[in-house]
Amino acid sequence: MIGCSGPGSTQETIRLTVVDGYPTQSLWVKEFVEYYIPEVEKRLTAKGNFKIRWNQAWGGQIVKTRNVLPGLQKGLGDIGIVTTVFHQDKVPIQAIAYVTPFVTTDPELVARTVDEIAEKFPEMREAWEKYNQVYLTNMVVLDSYQLFSKEPIEALSDLNGLKINGAGTNLRYLQGLGSAGVAGSLVTYFQNINTGVVDAAMIWPEAAVSFKMHEVAPYMLQADMGTVNSKAITVNKRAWDKLPAEVQEILAETAVDYRDHVAALAVSKGAESLRLFQENGGTIATLSASERDQWAKNMPNIAKEWAEGLEEKGLPGHEILKFYMDTMRTNGQNISRHWDRE
Repeated sequence: MIGCSGPGSTQETIRLTVVDGYPTQSLWVKEFVEYYIPEVEKRLTAKGNFKIRWNQAWGGQIVKTRNVLPGLQKGLGDIGIVTTVFHQDKVPIQAIAYVTPFVTTDPELVARTVDEIAEKFPEMREAWEKYNQVYLTNMVVLDSYQLFSKEPIEALSDLNGLKINGAGTNLRYLQGLGSAGVAGSLVTYFQNINTGVVDAAMIWPEAAVSFKMHEVAPYMLQADMGTVNSKAITVNKRAWDKLPAEVQEILAETAVDYRDHVAALAVSKGAESLRLFQENGGTIATLSASERDQWAKNMPNIAKEWAEGLEEKGLPGHEILKFYMDTMRTNGQNISRHWDRE
């Protein structure tokens, strides 16, 4: 993976393959290309010892959306963006924000808090190590899940009988509403709604605009289900161990800056996307505060179930859940349900 760049050169060239199954129109991929890679190169140039030749494999060139983690594990890529919601059986602690909906819509707070969990609870990084991965950081790429539908939805009662796409754990948000959850991913939602496989999908506004959801789902219910950490930047451990310490340090520190950069964009683009959705013919209805609270209270306590499941595996589930919720309370979030206090 490391080779001299040529006779007389003072820099060594390191070849890294970066992978994700999502296309470059996805916010996190676009910013990896336009922010992370240039920033790493700038910091390496300042040191003058190494440079990286990037092989960028996006949009399923090497791995599909659900296969980034196994692909990295096998060495099909060196560094990648793992969509953690697809692997909650393997890295369950990553699901903390998914199992605590209706708690926060602050991407920057969630991103920082999840990395604080990684520092405070070594079990989180150890889970990645089982799959030959070195965890660099998590990512929050959305401001809040909302509901985009083919027909208008304005109240909880309108959800009865609908088929709704979700990415995984968030399908459990639909329990008790009379809806049928259908597993999918961002790259399938448009087609699923267009062909009638589902009636709606849980998406965030920036992605809805980027993937032109207004063409098939022109109605949005602003329910503010919450923001989640849905991605992680990891490196194949064998590839990592071959890297010079200087390169490791720059890749890791830049990943955290990239985390904060993307989280800030999720906030700004979320607000801008609401305007663009409407400009493109979309209509937005807002769920009342009382019905939002009712939605949260109608759900089973998926956070408690999650914590208990971790405890059965010898992991500190209840302690992690309390730490997360305490952090949200300390930061004054609009919490509809205190999942850890039941």
